[in-house]
Amino acid sequence: MLKLDHIGVAVTDLAQAIEAYQSLGLSLAHREVVERDAVEVAFLPFEGGRFELLAPHDETSPVARFLAKRGPGIHHVALAVDHLQAVLAQLKALGLTLIDQEPRPGAEGSQVAFIHPSAMGGVLVELVEHPNKEALRD
Repeated sequence: MLKLDHIGVAVTDLAQAIEAYQSLGLSLAHREVVERDAVEVAFLPFEGGRFELLAPHDETSPVARFLAKRGPGIHHVALAVDHLQAVLAQLKALGLTLIDQEPRPGAEGSQVAFIHPSAMGGVLVELVEHPNKEALRD
């Protein structure tokens, strides 16, 4: 069974966005720079999931390109999976277009892979496998 992990939101000013989401009563749980993607992320949990705020760390970031083209807003929906490698093999066998053919490192020590929006009705879907799932659900 798939489970919502987070909703990714592209922002131009991470500190300002964190403050806005905190005004809803949410608390900042984790913040880090993901060097591979040139992005800084902040996670704010809510019942049933989390918001992942994404700000470009430099102009080479995919998030910087997203912001330049579309502006701030929902970037992706992430689903938590067990055994990401097996899920990717199943999706490949079904003929879905994948951005990532193999899992790659993500935030919080996770492994991630993205499904191309063309395969998901225009929505960028991230699949996430966490090394320690219980640590994320406090």
